[in-house]
Amino acid sequence: MKSGLAALMNGVSLEELLGHFEKNEPFFGQCNQENIKSLTQLPFLSSLDSLLQVWPHSIQAHLPDLRDEASSIDTTAKDALKLFRNGMGLLFNEAQTLSPILVEWLNEIRRDLGLSHLTYGRCLLYATPDGKGTAPHFDQNYNFVIQIHGTKKWTMAPNQHVLHPLTRHTMGQTADSELASYLEGPLPTSMPSEALTYELTPGSILFVPRGYWHATKAQGNALALNFTFTAPTWIDLFTVALRSRLSQVPQWRETANGLTDPEHQTLSEKKFDYLLSTLAQEMPHWRASDILNVTEFES
Repeated sequence: MKSGLAALMNGVSLEELLGHFEKNEPFFGQCNQENIKSLTQLPFLSSLDSLLQVWPHSIQAHLPDLRDEASSIDTTAKDALKLFRNGMGLLFNEAQTLSPILVEWLNEIRRDLGLSHLTYGRCLLYATPDGKGTAPHFDQNYNFVIQIHGTKKWTMAPNQHVLHPLTRHTMGQTADSELASYLEGPLPTSMPSEALTYELTPGSILFVPRGYWHATKAQGNALALNFTFTAPTWIDLFTVALRSRLSQVPQWRETANGLTDPEHQTLSEKKFDYLLSTLAQEMPHWRASDILNVTEFES
């Protein structure tokens, strides 16, 4: 069984796909139908009913007020079909737990992209009722979307107000405090004028870059499979390695106490200053290999 990025695409090289990934640009095309049979012929993907019959976890239903993960409820497979028929989209998280085939594809695509071993990779299944979809938003992760059933239109636009966001955001909602701290201007309240539309039919694939605005709408009931990767940033790799290094020093493992006691606050600050000074002396000698040897070992 072939798997990985190159196996997904019909007539497109891995180098071309990686070019879009590195530039954080969308890519739309058709899958190699022969290679993806291992995915499309999974029994639980034959229909929404088939999926609900075997789904062992809770299901996220998107409420009609916002049509987005930011406004949702958790439901059971027993009740999900009723909500779907009432116009609510359904999200099945961690779908790779149903099949080792999905796990293999996830791992191969992550390796093709060159993403860290600390990447959170998962498969998402989106069941979308006719005429419904998701509100405009951007994600902090990368998505490769394969349309399984039905037709879904994607409207997408580059994000001109924030580069490399660390969190997901839905248009019209209040930005979280960290996101607000590095915005380069007020976020838009409607999809930017330069937005493009892609129509996904069964066998279509779409690469949704990190931070790209996107909204969807189904034509007919639709089911899509997402390979989703939340990759660590350089911040994440550094902080993992830093914790690993500092945990070897008994003084850094001490409880940080005295911080709210005026009589001991000065002493606590002096202790912390001392620890920071020792770190400042050590860090100029760090190299990227020191950090990556901690985070990127093969399990």
